Amino acid sequence: MTSGEVAQHLERLTGTGVRDLQPAGSAHRWRYYRAALADGRAVFAKVATAGLAGLFDAEARGLRWLAEAGAVPVPGVVGWDEATLIVSWVAAGPPDAAAAERFGRDLARMHAAGAPSFGAPWPGFIASLSLPNDGAVGPAPHDDPPSWPDWYTEFRVLPYLRIAVDAATLSGADAGLVESAAARAGGLAGPAEPPSRIHGDCWSGNVLWSGGSGWLIDPAAHGGHRETDLAMLALFGAPHLGRILAAYQEEAPLAAGWHQRVPLHQLHPLLVHVCLFGAAYRDAALDAARAVLAA
Repeated sequence: MTSGEVAQHLERLTGTGVRDLQPAGSAHRWRYYRAALADGRAVFAKVATAGLAGLFDAEARGLRWLAEAGAVPVPGVVGWDEATLIVSWVAAGPPDAAAAERFGRDLARMHAAGAPSFGAPWPGFIASLSLPNDGAVGPAPHDDPPSWPDWYTEFRVLPYLRIAVDAATLSGADAGLVESAAARAGGLAGPAEPPSRIHGDCWSGNVLWSGGSGWLIDPAAHGGHRETDLAMLALFGAPHLGRILAAYQEEAPLAAGWHQRVPLHQLHPLLVHVCLFGAAYRDAALDAARAVLAA
């Protein structure tokens, strides 16, 4: 799309004119824009050249669902369609210790808002990959709700392992190692907990620091295990991680042994990275599997 076509499209979705439109980069299959609307609002838009089979619908619904918890701030959803998502603009700033502590407490409260079940009532996505939320993956529908270890193995680990093997990024021996680690989930997962309301892709790049708070962006939101979000924050080094975790623990203490479970929760995002970015993440994924087996 030309800039003029993008502006016209944003006007249709927001119901108001666009006074200014500035490119702001790109990722995956879409481009980023910052726009000033005629009614005074500043917005951020993701614009693809074609429909994305529900990707932006999942992100918009996820943002609104996380916002319902009234805990961690998220950008407001302004409008969307199959090829475009528009949210309120959040000016980024540097993280500090006080903001990290507030984020840790807010994240605990968001998780505590809970979810009706593991997964979500909409087809999910993580980055540009489909994220099974509705039982579409697996040998047969479950008669009873699965435990988190069973659900995590079936809907978060094995789908991406299959993709990586089919693409020849992981070998059969690699797959055997990951499958052995996934088989240990039931014995390693710790005490059963009800589904938490999680971001689902909570690496440090999806935490935007603004106004003394950590804001969550780009969710793969669903009902899951709260330790998954914390393990994601650790995966690529969130700033002031120690303060985030300490504040979280004060608000909602984690079950004993959570440190040993971090590699289990990191197995899914690392396999996603193998699928998205190839062999560069193979060793990290296999190291996580080995750590699970050694725990």
